[in-house]
Amino acid sequence: MSRRGFLTLADIAIADWPAVFDRAALFNQHRLGTSLAGKTVAVVMEKASTRTRVSFEVGVYELGGHAVVIQTEGSQIARGEPAEDTARVLSSYCQAIVVRTFGQERIAAYARGSTVPVINALTDQHHPCQVATDLFTVRDHFKKLTGLRYAWIGDGNNMAQSWIEAAGMFGLELVLACPDGYGPDPQLVNAARAQQAQTGGSITLTTSPEEAATRAHVLSTDVWASMGQEAEAAKRKASFKGYRIDQALLDRSAKDSIVLHCLPAHRGEEITSDVLDGPRSLAWVQAANRLPIAKAILERVI
Repeated sequence: MSRRGFLTLADIAIADWPAVFDRAALFNQHRLGTSLAGKTVAVVMEKASTRTRVSFEVGVYELGGHAVVIQTEGSQIARGEPAEDTARVLSSYCQAIVVRTFGQERIAAYARGSTVPVINALTDQHHPCQVATDLFTVRDHFKKLTGLRYAWIGDGNNMAQSWIEAAGMFGLELVLACPDGYGPDPQLVNAARAQQAQTGGSITLTTSPEEAATRAHVLSTDVWASMGQEAEAAKRKASFKGYRIDQALLDRSAKDSIVLHCLPAHRGEEITSDVLDGPRSLAWVQAANRLPIAKAILERVI
């Protein structure tokens, strides 16, 4: 475990992830625990949140601890207090800091200022808690992670980049279909491919959703315009035309394929309602799994 906490998936060693997933599976059977009894966790929400905020807040409570939620408005963050200063003070009160924020450099600043672990609850570049949840959902369904074909359809955003990191760590076969100009960070792709020399798997970039979906066991997507990109929504809607998981695309996938969406969904844009609510969708199981994964990560870092 990195002393800074959990800023990307790699901050928990590959060899330790099975224990994290096993712990999360146990939390799905027995929700209450005492591992955080007498401990307080600061949950800093600089971006809007539903699933992330509630899963961490409930997770801390169900493990016997206390969560203090801090939003930008109503705190000194809104007045420009540096992240390092906020973290330095919060870490004198709390045993961990969960942060949902903008650039990855900002959460790195929290980690520099903090003397307790910092957990990345989303940045513009990475969403490790969500992809950890997705991996747990896949593992629980298929009873394995490797030997499957993973397809990402849409923007090369923070979700896509954490999937790329996961592909390098766990040796996954990952195909990403992104429109021209909306691909993931090439340096991150190269680093993950280099890691696959030891772990196996492959990472393929394409502009064809059909190529990515063909024979895929896991199809994932996200909204076309993430938080902070609202001004680009109309342009993105035009650029992402055809990058939608619908029944026709699903028919190209493996017969036992599943569909994931980190939510919230824009029905009719990146995914159709019949697929999202259909028998192959595990989006609602995936959303529920945010809670046990939050608990397992909290325990691990604290």
